[in-house]
Amino acid sequence: MKKRAPNWSCTVFGLAWLSASQAASAAGWTGADDLPTRPLTCDASPAPLSSKPYDGGQPKNAPDRKGKKLTVIDVPKLIGIGYFNATSKGIASAAKELGNVSVKTDGSTKANIDEQVTFIDNYITSGVDGILFAANDPTAIAPVLRKALSKGILVVGYDANATPNSRQWFINQAEANGIGKALMDTLAKETRGQGGFAIVTSTFATPNQARWIAEMSTYQAKCYPKMKWLETVEAQEDNALSFTQASTLISKYGDKLAGIIGMTTVATPAAAEAVKQANKCGKIAVSGIGVPNAMKPYLANGCASSTVLWNPVDLGYASMYALRAAADGVLTPSSTSLKAGRLGDLRIINGSEILLGSPYVFTKDNVGGFDF
Repeated sequence: MKKRAPNWSCTVFGLAWLSASQAASAAGWTGADDLPTRPLTCDASPAPLSSKPYDGGQPKNAPDRKGKKLTVIDVPKLIGIGYFNATSKGIASAAKELGNVSVKTDGSTKANIDEQVTFIDNYITSGVDGILFAANDPTAIAPVLRKALSKGILVVGYDANATPNSRQWFINQAEANGIGKALMDTLAKETRGQGGFAIVTSTFATPNQARWIAEMSTYQAKCYPKMKWLETVEAQEDNALSFTQASTLISKYGDKLAGIIGMTTVATPAAAEAVKQANKCGKIAVSGIGVPNAMKPYLANGCASSTVLWNPVDLGYASMYALRAAADGVLTPSSTSLKAGRLGDLRIINGSEILLGSPYVFTKDNVGGFDF
């Protein structure tokens, strides 16, 4: 059973915070929940997709919105970073394509759950037809989302889930075991499946990263037993703190550190920059979640080996299509798929999740073909 790690405030970056964070990470944190893991096979065998009865929530006494114009607010974890700029772009693109949706992205410049809840609550009060969100904390965000449902507001998540009954649908960018496998496989390729590695994540409470890390832990033990998990540290999706944490890992472990995995689109390029400044390019492998444009220079100069992601534009695009389909009564608890415009039919899994697809591995050989 995994111990639930503490959730420190995203606004505290002092020495006391770092000391507490590092003390927790030193205990070998490998995931923040007690859910079972489903490690994939060590080869490339495809994983079966799971299905179960619908487990999402439903708006109460919602008005008939079929074919009518919708006013939608998108509240991601934070605004002003490349990843959520891309999801916002996809949301806006789908809204324009659908033609009967007015959408705006708004939120905090910090990945702070309290501020995110406040933004959502304010838009419930001001009045919207639908809310799109990417949760900073799956349980802390749930009450305000349930409040939205109780007011008849449509609620769809993407990127980072909430408690299922607090939203109708969640657009899952890729299943957690698939992401865990991709991250470990890419790092193991560079380290020849051995040596120590560390992880830089956002917070121990961030739901999607906690699940990926839990799956990575089980998969690594099964498929790469000669690799040693040294430490997991928090960096709050803050560029400066991510760089500092990665630099500290490099100094702390020296030659024992063969690789670093960044769990956010901020942490991965920051780790690559730390490796570059430590003159360790080619000696410490860097992989992780990253957007192509931020990672291109590091893939080109050999300070990062690969980056794993999906297309965040498509992720936002699919979430807007899901909300529109739910409003029109096309996407219902009995549905098995979603018609998502240019993405085609997306399969519904795990009760109320809509699967975007498998993660994609960007390398120096293919990253030039992407611009986001």
